[in-house]
Amino acid sequence: MPVGVFWGKVEMVSVMMRRAAWLAAAGVLAGSIAGCGKPGAGGPSQDEPPPKQLVIKVATADSVTSLDPAGPYEIGSRTLQANLFQTLLTIMPGKPTPVPDAADCQYDAPTTYTCSLKDELTFPNGHELTSSDVKFSFDRLLRLKTPGGAAGLFSSVASVSTPDRLTAVFTLKKPDARLPYLLTTTAASIVDEQFYPATKLLSDNAMGSGPYQLKTYQPGTSAVLGKFKKYRGSRAAQNDAVEISFFQDAPSLTQAMTTGKADIGFHGFGPGTLEKLRAGEQVQVVEGGSAEIRFFAFNLRSPVARKPAVRRAVAQLIDRPAIAKKAYGDHVSPLYSVVPPGFAGQVDAFRTQYREPNKAAAAAILREAGIVTPVTLTLGWTSFQYGAGAKAEVLELKRQLEASGLFKVVLRSAEWPRYQQLAKAGAYDFYQAGLIPDYLDSGDYLQPFVRESGQFQNGYRSTAANKLLDQEIAEQNQLEREASLTDLQNLLAQDSPVVPSWQGRLTVVAGKSVEHVDKALNPLSFLYFSPLRK
Repeated sequence: MPVGVFWGKVEMVSVMMRRAAWLAAAGVLAGSIAGCGKPGAGGPSQDEPPPKQLVIKVATADSVTSLDPAGPYEIGSRTLQANLFQTLLTIMPGKPTPVPDAADCQYDAPTTYTCSLKDELTFPNGHELTSSDVKFSFDRLLRLKTPGGAAGLFSSVASVSTPDRLTAVFTLKKPDARLPYLLTTTAASIVDEQFYPATKLLSDNAMGSGPYQLKTYQPGTSAVLGKFKKYRGSRAAQNDAVEISFFQDAPSLTQAMTTGKADIGFHGFGPGTLEKLRAGEQVQVVEGGSAEIRFFAFNLRSPVARKPAVRRAVAQLIDRPAIAKKAYGDHVSPLYSVVPPGFAGQVDAFRTQYREPNKAAAAAILREAGIVTPVTLTLGWTSFQYGAGAKAEVLELKRQLEASGLFKVVLRSAEWPRYQQLAKAGAYDFYQAGLIPDYLDSGDYLQPFVRESGQFQNGYRSTAANKLLDQEIAEQNQLEREASLTDLQNLLAQDSPVVPSWQGRLTVVAGKSVEHVDKALNPLSFLYFSPLRK
């Protein structure tokens, strides 16, 4: 068939199809118009209100220190930041490794990490999000070095360059296998360089490119987030708005849930309250995995606690399942390593090293070291940070140690932050402590105990431990990295500068009609509001 004839037929068919489509559309339109003139005909009336917005009402006992990602880095602040800002990478439910959010990223060399931004990213104020905003965000974070902030996480970053408007290149001082995970943290949030001051924090306002934009904020009282319709990432909001109320105590939080004033509540319910709510069947109580761990840290400057045999004997006697049951009603899980299950290279090192609680084995450890029993230990604790179960936990540990006849335990408590000051000053031989990591990786559970600048550095010094930590940070081969992580956990079990107790669970209370609650839970103990519907 000649080409001209072919295209002529195509053109004729095209015209006929367009004409038929137009007639069909005209018929539909005419029917719609006719329907609008008849009450009850099924068409929308001009007098009808617009569709009702889907608003999720949230209640929490969290406190928010700063909306600025370069500011303090506690859980309450992270919850708002995670919903208002976008990061280059993120971690989605059920996926343990980072996936793209604002960008695709890859190592071009051991010390070169390149991120290619999605096109047409914007902030709610209409400003375009480019690689220049990425560079500004990290330069600002590292320049401010806010006390209580997370700038220290990015100490391996030498510079961020911008070859073009959609490319950001991280040049590292030394290889750092943690960087993809670090880029999922709220500290790595991208801010609008035209909105944020370069030399100070902006604590009570926000301009990010996340699933929500900040509508109103009353510190300590409330926050209203509206859906950001131009968000382009992995967490598009399934609701229209979120209204957050901050409560001061558990009774107020519980009342908000039982009276229907809130759709979802988290952080602030004690174990007893959760049991009553679960039994009452007015609400749903949803539990998810949590990255939170609780442990007992020894003060190695103490003449008693600096003796390895004393620490190992305590590790040999502790009955974790009994603590989980008696102090927390089995709402926590016994923990046998400072790295909880599910993380790369994790091994139950304390279970392997000490097996089951054993009085005879503990006595042998002390006897071989020439230590006279009973050994007197001062145990510090606080309920002001660690909740209602904290007292029951230390009472149970005291009972276990004294039942062996090998220890005499003296309990001392203090309010927060006085407790922190006393623990750092060495007022206790060992003390109750907890950790929620900055990012979901094994290394962040280990560094706080090993490095001299670590959050829970208690006088423990080990050249071997620091060497293993250096190896796992620099190692690009995942199998080799996991081997170093495993060896380091075994070394910590042998030296026992800390003794792990339990791993938490993130528990939220929601109305019966609220859907996708499990998808909103982040193991780092904050919530993503975007999946929620009702």
